[in-house]
Amino acid sequence: MIRVDGLVRRFGDVGALDGASLTVEGGEVVAVLGPSGCGKTTLLRALAGFEQPDEGTIEIGGRLVAGPGVHVAPEHRLLGMVFQDYALFPHLTVARNVGFGLSRRGRQDRVAQVLGLVDLDGVADRYPHQLSGGQQQRVALARALAPSPDVVLLDEPWSNVDPILREELRAEVTGILRPLGVTVLLVTHDRDEAFTLADRIALMRNGRIVQVGSPEQVYHRPQDRWTAEFVGPANVLGGRVAAGRVHTVLGSFPPLPSGEDTAVAALVRPERLELAADPEGDAEVVGREFRGHDVVYRVLLDGVQLVSQRPSNESLSVGARVRVRVLDSAETPSPDLT
Repeated sequence: MIRVDGLVRRFGDVGALDGASLTVEGGEVVAVLGPSGCGKTTLLRALAGFEQPDEGTIEIGGRLVAGPGVHVAPEHRLLGMVFQDYALFPHLTVARNVGFGLSRRGRQDRVAQVLGLVDLDGVADRYPHQLSGGQQQRVALARALAPSPDVVLLDEPWSNVDPILREELRAEVTGILRPLGVTVLLVTHDRDEAFTLADRIALMRNGRIVQVGSPEQVYHRPQDRWTAEFVGPANVLGGRVAAGRVHTVLGSFPPLPSGEDTAVAALVRPERLELAADPEGDAEVVGREFRGHDVVYRVLLDGVQLVSQRPSNESLSVGARVRVRVLDSAETPSPDLT
């Protein structure tokens, strides 16, 4: 449904996109995840038609909409977009906001239909300032869906919402979009948001897509050390391949293909480190952070500080001696972390 190939966009001497490439299948929900300034919003704006790339091509539904000598206007791209600040017209009613840009023929019926879809029956005559933040977001979504687009673009739609309401709104929006089967591209800097909503994550850095995969693949099999540390807390340990194993302070693991006597780094996520109280243990708890549903411990082992995330019903005090064990399956070294 979406094919972006070699997209470049410069603003003076600043390069916002540097050869970004991405494909999105019909009906997929894909999250473009990355830090501030990585180019993800510029990518979204180029898809929407608000930015014209300096190089590269964009196809939507098999139709070239941007490329050398081609720039299809935003209103002709069959896209719906929900902006970060919703971008509702304050002087228009909900119905007129949703119907903005629709042809007169059938407008009233279509507005009523999409307002029902987002569970906003009965507010058509209100103005945006008379609605809650969640209702305003659903109005913005209804407006994006009103033209029956092939693709819906979401530009960090929950970044201005408090954390408690954010989870509720995410569930509401995905509950509306999933049954429709539309293709969704979400731009976010929030990894929990990406992990929760997306079928696949496109991780972006310095204007390029550096890894694409399912949330599980990106989390457990990051492509490099930067990716490993960006998508979640990580213990990255120095190791060495010898005698067919990767040897680290936490023990040895089966190696990925690598030469003998090669220096590598191994990734172990905090939730894979199990701690057991033991007066004779070779590690010491040096920090503890209670978070309600879990506890994060900092542990010193052979001069190396490790982080362990354990259920809150397991209680260890600072200064306790412990044994550290790596749980199976996800603890093996990741590639290219040297």
